[in-house]
Amino acid sequence: MTDRFGRKIEYLRVSITDRCNLRCIYCMPSMPDGFCPVSHDDVLRYEEIERVVRCMVPLGIRHVRVTGGEPLARKGAAGFAGRLRKIPGIETVTMTTNGVLLSEYARELAEAGIDGVNISLDTTDEALSERITNRPGTVKAVKEAIRRMREYGVPVKINAVLLKETLPSICGLLEFAKDGIPVRFIELMPIGYGKELEGATPEEARAVIRESYPDFAESGVRLGAGPARYYSSSRLAAPVGFIEAVSHSFCSSCNRVRLTSTGLLKSCLCFDQGTDLSGMLRGSASDDDIKEAVRNCIYLKPAKHCFDSKEDITETKLMSQIGG
Repeated sequence: MTDRFGRKIEYLRVSITDRCNLRCIYCMPSMPDGFCPVSHDDVLRYEEIERVVRCMVPLGIRHVRVTGGEPLARKGAAGFAGRLRKIPGIETVTMTTNGVLLSEYARELAEAGIDGVNISLDTTDEALSERITNRPGTVKAVKEAIRRMREYGVPVKINAVLLKETLPSICGLLEFAKDGIPVRFIELMPIGYGKELEGATPEEARAVIRESYPDFAESGVRLGAGPARYYSSSRLAAPVGFIEAVSHSFCSSCNRVRLTSTGLLKSCLCFDQGTDLSGMLRGSASDDDIKEAVRNCIYLKPAKHCFDSKEDITETKLMSQIGG
């Protein structure tokens, strides 16, 4: 369906847990005061999420991305992705993961029919990665996970948040692009701990890249259903994307909504509002009731975010609670 601004909404991000095995500085660097993981009773069951997705297919949802927290931290995540992939009308099911547990589930995900995996890795400098994630060995784990996923023929992309401290090492990530793996650099969003950190700008990142790849230029290539703008170089085997949610808003073409692990359907990351589906799922609501609630939520999707005006941001949850 389309919202009141004529945008076609076809992409659903589903968070299946707020738990994570890393403590990244921009997401959840520690267990902050007042924060505790959502109780298991409050997290939607897989069957409940499937019901929501089935209700959303007639409304136009075609692409589903499974997220967290860290989705593979929840038991049964790979099998759940496979069940989503079998829902008639769903064209792609993908997953975003930090990659630490991915090797363990590579075969199961491949057999489930996963269409692709995005792995979050901000730097290939192991010491710097440890400072960002508060865990040693992440780079080694990710490289092994990539090897396993490619062995099973599953497409992989690398996602890297642009941070001031990773800027000098940014070209290290392009070794993946040399090997045929798309890399996407994501502008730091002012949500949760991201409000307190200084990110690097996409222009700064491109300037660093052009020092080593002078022909690095926008290509017009489009990969998947996401908003990345892609660049290429004759020396890179895969395109390099930039997701510039803050400096170059793509709100006018936004095609997504988010379902949190507790059943809140959010139409915009920026605002602390949405439609609570959990009560409907656990009450007496019919599928038609759920469809109508979803339809209203999508129709009222805000025209744009307010990341350029931090005082207007009303979302106070951590990214792990919303679904990264």
